[in-house]
Amino acid sequence: MENQMEWKDEYNIGVKIIDEEHQRLFKLINRLFALGQEERKSARACREGIKYFKAHAVKHFEDEENYMELIGYEDLETHRRVHRDFREDTLPALERELERSDYSQEAVVHFLAVCAGWLIGHTLTEDRAIVGGKIGKWEDLLPEKEVEAFRQVISRLLHDMFRLKAQVISEAYDGEKFGKGIYYRVVYGREQDRGKWEIFLVFEEKLLINTVGNIMGIRSGRLDAMLMNACRYTASQFVWRVMRHFPALSSYEMQEANFLTYDQFQEAFEKKKPQVSLLLDTSGGYFAYCVIAPHQYQHSIGTPLEVDNEMSEIEKYLTGRDATHKPRVLVVDDSMTVRQGMKNLLAEDCEMSAVSSGVAAIRAITLDPPDLILLDYEMPICDGVLVLEMLHSEDEFAHIPVVFLTSRDDPDTVRRILALKPAGYLLKYLKPAELKKRIREYLRL
Repeated sequence: MENQMEWKDEYNIGVKIIDEEHQRLFKLINRLFALGQEERKSARACREGIKYFKAHAVKHFEDEENYMELIGYEDLETHRRVHRDFREDTLPALERELERSDYSQEAVVHFLAVCAGWLIGHTLTEDRAIVGGKIGKWEDLLPEKEVEAFRQVISRLLHDMFRLKAQVISEAYDGEKFGKGIYYRVVYGREQDRGKWEIFLVFEEKLLINTVGNIMGIRSGRLDAMLMNACRYTASQFVWRVMRHFPALSSYEMQEANFLTYDQFQEAFEKKKPQVSLLLDTSGGYFAYCVIAPHQYQHSIGTPLEVDNEMSEIEKYLTGRDATHKPRVLVVDDSMTVRQGMKNLLAEDCEMSAVSSGVAAIRAITLDPPDLILLDYEMPICDGVLVLEMLHSEDEFAHIPVVFLTSRDDPDTVRRILALKPAGYLLKYLKPAELKKRIREYLRL
């Protein structure tokens, strides 16, 4: 049956009263999944089942807090606050939605997705920390040590939660597009000051399906609103757990969350410099974790997700994401003016992405091979020539047409360019209409 959460021994933390209640909550969610598939005739049964689930969840919170108090757990107040937020804010909002819709299937699906995501995240992060499944907190870190600290926490969490062996493949991820990526943003702040931390999480689609999707028993191999909702709540708790390792950040609370289009996400990287920007290969899919410090925060991006709107916003997000069938063009140029100009010129006809260096180009092409590459001929460190040679040396990428962008049209430069056997070259000073016309011809070819 679709949507059946499977309890695994690795979820046990070794405290009998907590482990047994976690297993019971998993079973209750599974019963509700089964009832939710029976549509209208199950409304009464769902109502009773949801009440029963809520009662067990609230009792579980109480038992957990009593145990933590008994052992003198240092993060008891944090744990209480997480419980309180779910009990007093999230659950009541979901119940109001259920009542307003007379327990419609859509509202039941929403309830189950949120509870499943919250339960997965809480069981595999907060509750594991009770028995020491954590890395010590870091204080007074020098800037060069901060990245290493984040790296250790994130790798450890990915392993503890999903048994993923994550390898950091870049500590300077620059917002390159993932093949089928999900871009999630959370904002943390405090009442006493205006500074806000922005955290961006980028997931390759298959990573979400292979982790949260597998735990929920989803066999369709595709993202839907239920899985996206569950992933959102799991991801939010992942971020919260990471922040708990840094005393300077532990008093911040989540104030906003939303899913971004790639254009919105890339725009943030054009304007801001992340303090931490890690790209990881988890063996189950690519994952990026980026942190932007308060002094870089400017304004909200996209529509904030609330319980009242998240189902409709996620459906809208998935629909817009699946509707794109334009040719994909990657612009590689160290000039922001050129990158933005090419994006503006071609956005109507093409799905655009842009990077500022040859190194970032290789990473971008690996994550999401484009249909055409517009490559600056002269760039510092890793220039266009090196990028083209690397692409030609890899069978996987050798077929991608590369068109050089250059400001030079002297005979010697033209001869050197043509000797590299690109798909062509374009002069940057051509009129926009002429540039657009020639790029369309390259795409047709």
